[in-house]
Amino acid sequence: MTDASISVTQSVVEQFTERYLRSIGCSIERSDDHWLVSVPDDIDTEITHGRHTLIRGEGTPDDDDDRTKRLHPESAFFQQLLREAGERSPSGKLSIESESDIESPEWIQKSAVEVQSAQFTPYYDRTAIVVLFRVGIETVSEYQQELLRAVAVDTRSEESLPKLAETFLETTTVESETATSGAVQLTKTDVRPLLETARELLLESVQGQLDDIHREASRAADSEVEEYRQMQQQRIQELQEEHSNLSSKINELSEKINTGDEDSRVQALRERKELKSEYEELDETLNELQERRDSGFPNRQREIRERHSLDVQVTPLTLTEVEYERGEIDFELIDGSIHQTVTLGYGSGIGVADTVRCSSCERKLTERNPLQTISDGLKCQSCTKER
Repeated sequence: MTDASISVTQSVVEQFTERYLRSIGCSIERSDDHWLVSVPDDIDTEITHGRHTLIRGEGTPDDDDDRTKRLHPESAFFQQLLREAGERSPSGKLSIESESDIESPEWIQKSAVEVQSAQFTPYYDRTAIVVLFRVGIETVSEYQQELLRAVAVDTRSEESLPKLAETFLETTTVESETATSGAVQLTKTDVRPLLETARELLLESVQGQLDDIHREASRAADSEVEEYRQMQQQRIQELQEEHSNLSSKINELSEKINTGDEDSRVQALRERKELKSEYEELDETLNELQERRDSGFPNRQREIRERHSLDVQVTPLTLTEVEYERGEIDFELIDGSIHQTVTLGYGSGIGVADTVRCSSCERKLTERNPLQTISDGLKCQSCTKER
């Protein structure tokens, strides 16, 4: 898992739904295209008691009724289950033991240097909160995306702990039994600023994704604005042609008035009056349309861009208090005949907490710039390649 998020895919929806419905006492008969769900009368749930048919995947709106529901990420039924599950267990507690598997940092994993042993020594207990948010990203007309994303924050330092959020998701994945137990010890006063910090971290983490969607929505809006501008320009040309034709007809009638007999002059005067009235209305319409074009059709642009603007809804679903240990870890490294022990800050569930730099070039050791050798210090791949 590369980040602390779960795309709300069809498979995740179905896994969550089956697990939740069975946990509250419902029975499910599965088939390829639908499920038959029985909800006993004694269950405390917002779902109507009795038998229901859940249609897997998207369908037409007419599929939904009191006993037939669609089951997919955006369906009303799934959103109802998600809300009910969050209200049923909005908080919990999880302890991550120091005996859990020790994971070496990626800059060691990607190197040729081997880890002979790793010994974690915990010095003190720490507490963090992990908030599971639902993020809804959509425009009115083009895009809709749902994410579940976990954010972990240390309660004392308010430090972001992305690795702990990943560990939390791996521990509480829909395929496994939940590991949360006990009641949260933190008070509402303690949680409120931490929740706001978690929300800010969440928005920061999805900003790149929001920017990408915003660019796509902007391009769609630009395309629609240009299409509207071209249609209006074509309309202007048609009105200009009609305007010119009326002007010619009025001139012809004026000549008849000056040269014809009395009856033809009276008829011409009547027709010219009618055409002049039509000409004036057309002239007013054309001038108004040209003014709107010259100003860029502001009202229409505003309407189009509002339809393509992003609506981001961030909803906290659950909050889990996580107890973990921090201390130091000793990695005994081997590179051929060379042995070296490296001591780093470490936490159960968060991994290595220190930033390590090359002893030669001071570059940060990362997955892309891993450890190359431990001869005369920790030296990275980048500086050894430059030699």
